[in-house]
Amino acid sequence: MNRLIVALLATVDAALAVAVGLAATLAPLTLLWVFGFGGAADWGAIWPAGVSVWQLGNLVPLAVELPPEYLAATGIDGQAASFVLSLSPLAFAGFTVIFAARSGVRASRAEAWLTGVVTATVVFAALATGAALTAQNAIATAPTWQAVLVPTLLFAVPAVVAALITEWREAGGGGVARLRDRVEGAPDGWGDVPGVVVRGSAVVVTGLIGLGAAVTAVALFTRAGHVVALFQAGNVDAAGATVLTLVQLAYLPTLAVWGFAFVAGPGFAVGEGTAVSPAATQVGVVPGIPLLGAVPDSTTSWLLLLALAPVALGALAGWIARSRLVHAGDSGAPAADDPIGARLVTAAAIAVLSASAAALLAFAASGSLGPGRLSTFGPEPGPVALAVAFEVFVGAAILLLSPRGRRSGIGTSRTATAATGGEPASVDARLSGLIRGAARPDAEERHPSPFEATDEPAPAADEARTEPIELPQRD
Repeated sequence: MNRLIVALLATVDAALAVAVGLAATLAPLTLLWVFGFGGAADWGAIWPAGVSVWQLGNLVPLAVELPPEYLAATGIDGQAASFVLSLSPLAFAGFTVIFAARSGVRASRAEAWLTGVVTATVVFAALATGAALTAQNAIATAPTWQAVLVPTLLFAVPAVVAALITEWREAGGGGVARLRDRVEGAPDGWGDVPGVVVRGSAVVVTGLIGLGAAVTAVALFTRAGHVVALFQAGNVDAAGATVLTLVQLAYLPTLAVWGFAFVAGPGFAVGEGTAVSPAATQVGVVPGIPLLGAVPDSTTSWLLLLALAPVALGALAGWIARSRLVHAGDSGAPAADDPIGARLVTAAAIAVLSASAAALLAFAASGSLGPGRLSTFGPEPGPVALAVAFEVFVGAAILLLSPRGRRSGIGTSRTATAATGGEPASVDARLSGLIRGAARPDAEERHPSPFEATDEPAPAADEARTEPIELPQRD
């Protein structure tokens, strides 16, 4: 495809990524402005508010400074007027990542991945810069460099990764394809290691997110009464309830990350000095946010069995990897040629890569919601990474490092070698022949068929003997 067309399509992808994110924030805010504030609404504040929410959703921390009028009206202590808001609604970041990966894949398939990725990144950065410069907000502010750099990196990194993976899998030429061909030409199964590591890690990370979403759904279902009670305690009107619901929906991916941190073992925090994990739960006073009503007051030690789920995901990744690597030792080679080194490296690499992804997700799903004890929410990346690495490695090692079953049969490969190479048959081959002969005792007395070829030459016509045939005589 023409590079100009690729650049234009990449521009559209970047513009859509920004436009969809901003529209998702401006639409509910417009409803709030119309039905909540009515004629007293300051329409000049809706754009800065929408941009600030979009920046928070794209992992930009906001410095909040509450005005004195608000403090006097609500009775909030002046020491709590300034705080950092950094707990991101990951639905916005998810939209950005999806659009970026889609743009990278399409640019790679158009055989101009570098042009597409660079163009899309530059356009996204320009739009993020424009939004940051035109949406100055006196209440929630962020340094301009952070408001531009963090969302741009959130777009650029998935675009590059998706483009490189597509180049590795599908490209027929280019630098990535040449590197792939050189790597895949390595002996003893080493050439398949990069591909199976990425594939296995993707299976693990996807499974962890699915487990976290399932745990979140179960918690919301079992504690639906608490969630509804917090909604009613908020005493908001229809417009406020709608906006509050939409905001909490944007935080559902964040809770899914909390869920898989709970499954892995370390758990998460809902305030300073709190912990929610299968081993123990200590929450204290939880903020009156309806979604936090799903957080359990206590847990049972039986929930520690949930740690077997990441082990099972590691075993699944190990099975997928082994099915790809095991053919390297299926040609009848001796055990010394079995690619155990490649399988060991594969198990360790899957564990490390999965743990790194889990740590990044835990970092993105943690942050601050307010001053004081509200400054600590979400899982800690370090413990989550260590737990995931250990559990996934155990599961992957069970499948990748266990002994392989050998094909039974007496002298099958050696007999074939002796037959094709002209060498004397081995002891196994002769023993195999004796066993087959013993199974047919009449083999030596069997007469050849007239239609069966023999090694003896046919007798000549003049050497053939004719014997008189005696016919019975009548009396």
